Amino acid sequence: MALLDSLFGKKKKEFKASCQITKEPIEKGFGYLLTTAQVVTSKKYWDMIMTEPETLSYTVSHFKNQASGTQMRSMIFDKYATIAKAWIISDSIINYFDVDKTTAREHAKKWWASEGSFTPENIGPAEQVLEATEYTHLKDYAILEAGRSRVAI
Repeated sequence: MALLDSLFGKKKKEFKASCQITKEPIEKGFGYLLTTAQVVTSKKYWDMIMTEPETLSYTVSHFKNQASGTQMRSMIFDKYATIAKAWIISDSIINYFDVDKTTAREHAKKWWASEGSFTPENIGPAEQVLEATEYTHLKDYAILEAGRSRVAI
């Protein structure tokens, strides 16, 4: 019977992950686990997001004082700032964030061991975790200033 179970039994699907920013695969046990608040407080992150090929036209429109560009940047900010779960991040992008890498790596190992169910402290949408003034400041940067130095107007 054990032989039949091993031949015809359902195999458990292997737990895999990819970086939520770069989309590159992350090997089991590697990467860093960050909260949404840790991600969205990075100016480097917002400069990158607002100048990606998919968002660059909105950034150019925004800096040409077109309301539609600013509105789209606001929607992009909300899309990322409202993520309630932890972010698994690759080695190639971790330097965009001012975080304790040792702790973020330890959290990632716990996340892998629990197959994605481990959650660090201060998890949830950024607005619920950050102080109101800090949240407003970073929202203003992301929407109004991010990417300015990377676009020629």
